Amino acid sequence: MATRREGGEMKNVYLNGVIDAMPVFAKELIAGGVAGGVAKTVVAPLERIKILFQTRRSEYQSLGLFGSVKKIAKTEGPMGFYRGNGASVARIVPYAALHYMSYEQYRRWIILAFPEGGRGPVLDLVAGSLSGGTAVLFTYPLDLVRTKLAYQVVGSPKLQLQGIMTSGQLYKGIVDCFSKTYKEAGLRGLYRGVAPSLYGIFPYAGLKFYFYEEMKRYVPPEQKNSILVKLVCGSVAGLLGQTFTYPLDVVRRQMQVQRLLASNSPELKGTMESLVLIAKTQGWKQLFSGLSINYLKVVPSVAIGFTVYDVMKAHLRVPSRDEPVK
Repeated sequence: MATRREGGEMKNVYLNGVIDAMPVFAKELIAGGVAGGVAKTVVAPLERIKILFQTRRSEYQSLGLFGSVKKIAKTEGPMGFYRGNGASVARIVPYAALHYMSYEQYRRWIILAFPEGGRGPVLDLVAGSLSGGTAVLFTYPLDLVRTKLAYQVVGSPKLQLQGIMTSGQLYKGIVDCFSKTYKEAGLRGLYRGVAPSLYGIFPYAGLKFYFYEEMKRYVPPEQKNSILVKLVCGSVAGLLGQTFTYPLDVVRRQMQVQRLLASNSPELKGTMESLVLIAKTQGWKQLFSGLSINYLKVVPSVAIGFTVYDVMKAHLRVPSRDEPVK
């Protein structure tokens, strides 16, 4: 028993030493990556249904939320809810890591460059917007692959045995999707739809951090570390931020899967042109298709993300933002 206890203590000492030796930006990368992975996995089933709604799978839109859940469970089984989630997590871990870390870095740089500017909500808005754009540019191809995989709908083995054909399983997995997309359109193909992503992420990421940090400023000091308070602040921040930018997310998804749509579908080109075209041909309601599901997804996702990030920072002993970074 004594030997085991000593071994455990040595491991703790070693782990503490490793944590203390890590630079702050590395701790923020780890905290952000863990936060993103946990949050994304929790809401993966709703994300799958939302993508099917956004990309005009009419058989799902007509069924609604609960009908879609039943259809996916029947035709694809439980794992159908996680189709494309491997690519989603592979994307979200580096995305969230870069997003949170670059937010902290931009925040520090802005304070150093403009010390007279103060540390109010505008700082969080600007730092959040820049960090969102940075993260998107580095991880967008993974988001495109995730969307294409989630867009595919396959039938159950029972239906296939009965000779019922199912639509469009073009990709076998993440690597296969990457390879075929690159062969079809090169690097440009891997960044198809990135413009609306950037237009959407700048205000969304900025507003998300702005609302979250602004709400925390009104929390009593004794409640600052409450997980419930963090969850509530994160929920409201995600809800408000997403509402203003959702139509751009719909445009992005439709541009990403355009090559998988029927050939008689009108071609989507520029972001604003696509926005107008979708409103004209599919109705303005299509620009908000899946928004109710997105609310169900965003509220827990952003809340869990911010909460796990703050908890991870505490465990990794990341200094307070008011303390100088060594």
